[in-house]
Amino acid sequence: MFSKALTSAIVALAATRMVSAQTFTDCDPLEKTCSPDAAFGKNSVSCDWTKGACSAFEGLPGTTVSYDSKGAIFSIEKESNAPTMATHKRIFFGRVDVELIAAAGQGIVTSLVFESADLDEIDWEWVGGDNEQVQSNYFGKGDTTTYDRGAYHPVSKPLTTLHKYSLDWTKDRINWEIDGEVVRTLTYDEAKSGTRYPQTPMEVKIGTWVAGGKNSAKGTVEWAGGYTDFDKAPFNAYYKSISIVDYAGGDAPTTDDIKEYVWTDHTGSYESIKVVKGDGSSDDSKDEQDDSKDDKETTTSASKTKTVVKTTSTSETSAEATSTSVTTMTTVSATPTPTEEATSSTTETTEETSTTAAGEPSTVPDAPGAAAGVLANFGRVAFAGAAAVAVAQLF
Repeated sequence: MFSKALTSAIVALAATRMVSAQTFTDCDPLEKTCSPDAAFGKNSVSCDWTKGACSAFEGLPGTTVSYDSKGAIFSIEKESNAPTMATHKRIFFGRVDVELIAAAGQGIVTSLVFESADLDEIDWEWVGGDNEQVQSNYFGKGDTTTYDRGAYHPVSKPLTTLHKYSLDWTKDRINWEIDGEVVRTLTYDEAKSGTRYPQTPMEVKIGTWVAGGKNSAKGTVEWAGGYTDFDKAPFNAYYKSISIVDYAGGDAPTTDDIKEYVWTDHTGSYESIKVVKGDGSSDDSKDEQDDSKDDKETTTSASKTKTVVKTTSTSETSAEATSTSVTTMTTVSATPTPTEEATSSTTETTEETSTTAAGEPSTVPDAPGAAAGVLANFGRVAFAGAAAVAVAQLF
């Protein structure tokens, strides 16, 4: 269980600390022309993992998932394990509901992540040594220069009890929900006037990873509650079900067949994303034939203008706002990446630094240093907490 006093210290200090970040994407649409993102469109997803595998998800390299009456079992037995599944098709605003029991075990993390090609991200995250709360977080354009985006939310025994966790995402706001109740709302304007608001097509990732490994950074281990005792393995998370609904640039489920989402410029704004209609199939040749006949293109309506700046380091000290309508939220630092550790000195003027590589995971068993990159598949879901923990230790 994490100290609320430590949480408060992080809140007070994290926004004044700086981090330089290196993140990774296969193709960054902010810098070059990238391939369109395949879309779900009206083909919503409903997976019941108590009945076995779901074709909407693919296991990432090194992932082995089994199934029983509780659902899909994401099991960790050693430090190099990081079972992860992803959709690869994208939603452009939408809703996801997942029923799960998070993995219990000190240093073990369970995650639900939305992530886009330009490093927008929305997260739910559970730490295996904390059976009283869950963490929410978000990132815009891979910007990790402030640590005020994360929040803790009370929930009854998430490591032993099934709950439904939801993300409802539109161009205007993001709602995080637990068992149907909204526990946090982030509006577009609250995320640096929209410039750091997640707003580009996202894939959905689920999985578990080790934050308390012997190769993990000290700050990561402290955030995760300590080192993992693998004599107590396996550590199992149970994902019972998930539903995914694509709003296709709107504010409600789309009724259209959508083929793909096209990045028309390098701004990373939702206005720049073109929604291309089609039959939504995975048959590329058929899609090409349909394109020549009757595909229609619609562009999401623009109601706001903004400037997007991709930042890797800054001396900025202002904090991004979080929702004022939430009554059950305690604002905290963003969480750490298991590959890096922020450093701190005994003077308040020293800047913490952190680096990471946020590519797809490599979980080859027993590979040297395999655990060093196990969270790469989750982008910045746990990027900056190590720095915040270091800051808190100054007091």
